Amino acid sequence: MTDLVLGLDTFGDVPQDAAGAPLSHAAAVRQVVEEAVIADELGVDVIAVGEHHRPEYSISAPETVLAGIASRTSRIKLASGVTVLSSDDPVRVFQRFATVDAISDGRAQAILGRGSFTESFPLFGYDLSDYDVLFEEKLDLFVKLLDEKPVTWSGTTRAALDNADVFPKTESGRLDTWVGVGGSPQSVVRTARHGLPLMLAIIGGSPARFGPYIELYQRAAEKFGTVAHPVGMHSPGFVADTDEEARELFYPSYKVMRDRIGALRGWPPLRREEFDAEVEHGSMYLGSPETVARKIAGAVKTLGVGRFDMIYSAGPQPVAARTRAVELFGAKVAPMVRDILAG
Repeated sequence: MTDLVLGLDTFGDVPQDAAGAPLSHAAAVRQVVEEAVIADELGVDVIAVGEHHRPEYSISAPETVLAGIASRTSRIKLASGVTVLSSDDPVRVFQRFATVDAISDGRAQAILGRGSFTESFPLFGYDLSDYDVLFEEKLDLFVKLLDEKPVTWSGTTRAALDNADVFPKTESGRLDTWVGVGGSPQSVVRTARHGLPLMLAIIGGSPARFGPYIELYQRAAEKFGTVAHPVGMHSPGFVADTDEEARELFYPSYKVMRDRIGALRGWPPLRREEFDAEVEHGSMYLGSPETVARKIAGAVKTLGVGRFDMIYSAGPQPVAARTRAVELFGAKVAPMVRDILAG
């Protein structure tokens, strides 16, 4: 599978400097831009930046960060991972991504989702009781905007449009757009109904358990008469020079992040045994370049996906370690994965 797409994802986690102090949010954003430049130079296919509205993350406006990355790179695809469409306006999201597409000479990619956090809903004045209808209606409108023709649309979550033309247009005539799904069958079917590519967030457990979702997507696309695109997946991971170094560098910051989120969701604190089990048997792609490459190739073969993105940042990691992880992914992991799959 030599045409496999390999990418890196980040939420702009606030890292630590050499003295162990957290960077400012501004410095953390600049750090993501620097990492994207390295990824571009080393041939990584995609950099995806996620939207969050929490203190431990620095990126709340993915398109703005992507525009900054566009000005420093030449070939890497620029994606969101994800844009929380439910609490945004589809017209403005389209305009912002079309603008990034213009700046980057056609490299923008919108990955739309409902988001795994809910802070954006009260922040922008949306009611969580409308969680499902907000995404359903706004995705419906966004798909109409992708045709880049005047749109007539009405719903319950925003003002109606009557033959409204939206600018700027893209040079290709269609903005590259995916839907990110965390494991809801209804979301998989909805993505197929709209004929959009599917990105699966596989953040725990065996990746094989997501096989039925890919089959559902393909069956639904056949039923609706749409295209079943190659499916993508993204999972957490980290690369260092050795397996032991990767675990010791990654675990402390990952536990901080995981326990902070877990406290809000009623999860017990992460135990080292759970972490090690996830690395060995689950959806944590962590270790030396060889170890990570073998595990990625195994997941790609198991699920038959056409894209793998690794979420390479988690919690307050040291800047130097994170930079090294990006370098190793681009220089060693990605070529090894392709070699394994071509063998």
